[in-house]
Amino acid sequence: MPAPILVDLKFNPDTVARILKTAFLDRGSINIADPETKGRDLSDLDYALLWKPDADLFERAPNLKVIFSGGAGVDSFMNLPGLPDVPIVRFVDHSLTTRMSEWVVMQCLMHLRQQTEHERHQRQHRWGDMIPPEASEITVGVMGLGVLGQDAVRKLKVMGFNVIGWSRSRKEIEGLEAFDAGELDAFLSKTDVLVGLLPLTPETTGFYNERLFARLRQGGALGKPVFINAGRGKSQVQADIVKAIESGVLGGASLDVFEVEPLPAESPLWDLDNVFLSPHNAASSEETALFRHVERQIARFENGEPLQFVVDRTAGY
Repeated sequence: MPAPILVDLKFNPDTVARILKTAFLDRGSINIADPETKGRDLSDLDYALLWKPDADLFERAPNLKVIFSGGAGVDSFMNLPGLPDVPIVRFVDHSLTTRMSEWVVMQCLMHLRQQTEHERHQRQHRWGDMIPPEASEITVGVMGLGVLGQDAVRKLKVMGFNVIGWSRSRKEIEGLEAFDAGELDAFLSKTDVLVGLLPLTPETTGFYNERLFARLRQGGALGKPVFINAGRGKSQVQADIVKAIESGVLGGASLDVFEVEPLPAESPLWDLDNVFLSPHNAASSEETALFRHVERQIARFENGEPLQFVVDRTAGY
């Protein structure tokens, strides 16, 4: 029988344990959360499925052939000691992509239709008379044009938004005005709603900051620009978001990711007007789909076919 798959997923432990009972039946699994695994020799294992793994995991499992991420990103383990020089595969799945696009479109629409004002009027028992702009009057700038970003672009365009895109290297996408790293100022100057879907790398750490917000378009149909982030929390400087909203540089924000998670109760973000917060669940990995994805990729690997969604170790995503 093939060696079992090593699983270290800091998801809901009960859900992971339940689904693992019927996953990887051809080889079985070793769930690092199971107390019985403590002290077990992991040096004979070929594959690991990880999300925020234990710091000593690669020291305990030094002979892995492929590492699978439990999410679309890989930053939760790229800097751990002993990371082996083997392929790292991201989780790309229709369900995850769809969930992310739903969240992005919802947030853009809530800012477009001034949802916080409607909620305030409702609490005041007041019949408001606002006339919001149409989607076609708003330019949404999407930063990050991978699988998630491109799907969000398509669905925002269906809703009528004018959409432009930015990525470190230029992407040729039909029907989309795209910008690269050298054109950041031009991209920001056209953007009313900035959507962050960038991976976390040294270059993107602290990327969404006071200086960047000040370069977004002022005076558009929303009056003030809006920042939406569902990429990585450490890509944003939260103190700068608060400052930009309080000073009027930003008109609002929607955040699904944070520098520290859970978001501390004392964070001023909780109480700011026109800020929507969600608990890093815009595109939560669905475990059954994740395990099927891993099974498919292992089958490809063992049949001599190329793995899909392999991380560029140089770029970090």
